[in-house]
Order: sequence, then C-alpha cells, then structure tokens
Amino acid sequence: MNTVEIRVEVAPELALFVPHARRSGAHPLAADGVSTLGHVIESLGVPLTEVGALVVDGREVPTGHVPAAGESVAVRAVRRPQHVPGAPLRFLLDVHLGTLARRLRLLGVDAAYESTDIGDPALSARSAAEKRVLLSRDRGLLRRRELWAGAFVYSTGPDEQLRDVLDRFAPELRPWTRCTACNGLLRKATKEEVADQLKGGTQKSYDVFAQCAECGRAYWKGAHHEQLEAIVERALAEFA
Repeated sequence: MNTVEIRVEVAPELALFVPHARRSGAHPLAADGVSTLGHVIESLGVPLTEVGALVVDGREVPTGHVPAAGESVAVRAVRRPQHVPGAPLRFLLDVHLGTLARRLRLLGVDAAYESTDIGDPALSARSAAEKRVLLSRDRGLLRRRELWAGAFVYSTGPDEQLRDVLDRFAPELRPWTRCTACNGLLRKATKEEVADQLKGGTQKSYDVFAQCAECGRAYWKGAHHEQLEAIVERALAEFA
C-alpha cells in the first residue's frame, strides 16, 4: 500500500466537523492510495450527507474517486435548497429532535419521529424502507450505508433547527393540517365527535374543532394557540 499526499480544503459551512487546524484553507493529508475520496472525507469527520460536491483540481468527481498523489480537493457544502429526488419529501427524526418534529408537523410537513431510542440500525432501515430524509445530530448515524438520505441538524435550539431545515429543503408548508402528536392528517370535527376529550370549560368556550384521522386526538384554539400561531407566521413570512 503506497501512501500518497493530497491537499484538502473544507468549505467554511463544514468547518465544525473537522479539527481546528483544518478549518481554514487547504491542508496536506496522507491517503493510502486505495480508499475512495468519500471514505477519506468521512475519516476527517465530515458526513457525506453534508457534502454537495467534491472538486479535484477544478473538476467535480464522484465519492468513489480514488485520490492520486498531488491532487487538490475542495469539499463543498450541500447547495440550498437541496433537492431530494426519488420520492415525496418526507422526514424521519431521531429521539433527540421531538420539538423539531412537532414544529414541522405544525407546519404541515410530513415528519415521522421515534419517541424512544430504537437504535441506529432500525432508524436507518426505516429511512430506507419509507424513503425519508433522516434528520439527526448524530454523525455516526448519518454515516450508515443503508440510509436512504440524511441531514445533520446544525443547531441545538428548536427555532434555529426549524429555520435550518426549512432553508435547506424548502418543503411545502400547509399549517394546521397534521397532528403534532402522531403526524396523521387532520379533518374538521364537530363538538359532538370530540366531546369525550373536552373538559367543561373547553366545551363551553370553543365551537371549532379538528381531529386526527389516525389517532383521534382533538384540536382547538386553546391557551397555547397564540404561541403556535407565532411559529407558523414566522415560517410563512420567511419560507412560504
């Protein structure tokens, strides 16, 4: 096995994935002359889900390219908005992103969510089976080969997380059409249809209801509606 030296420059948007010494400019890197460029980039800590293009000496190459001695590699970030071919745009979120899942559902975005930790193999298998983009902050999970598609969630705050996902994927927004609890579709419902879920004050104060066609949960403009309305209005103003 012959070691070859290449030079690698990582886009500023991807700098958080690599050691501090590699976060600015091009730096030498020893490759084994056999491994693919995709493997080399992952070994630096960059998930391939975040790579938009690999440019070697001015020409774009696939992840399967085997770098040769002296080549200069530019690792570019995913171009936004990112188009995900092959299926309707749908998401799957891991156990740590429950608030983001509920906010996406509030906006009418198809967002499946596992409220318990079912393990990386099961999550990646579901992503593949249902053709869903897996959203996670777990770099190891995003490196699993069986994933259909994935994306790293860059922020730890729900507001920034939502803005990041909407900016990256530009999903169609249809607020108030999905159940925030189970992701099912909502339908209009009469007070009589949801009466068993209403307490005395609610039954007297509200007349407009919706109900989830999947889990049966009832919805109305309750005490938290203004807060939810603000989330919807911000998203529509910026991304609709």
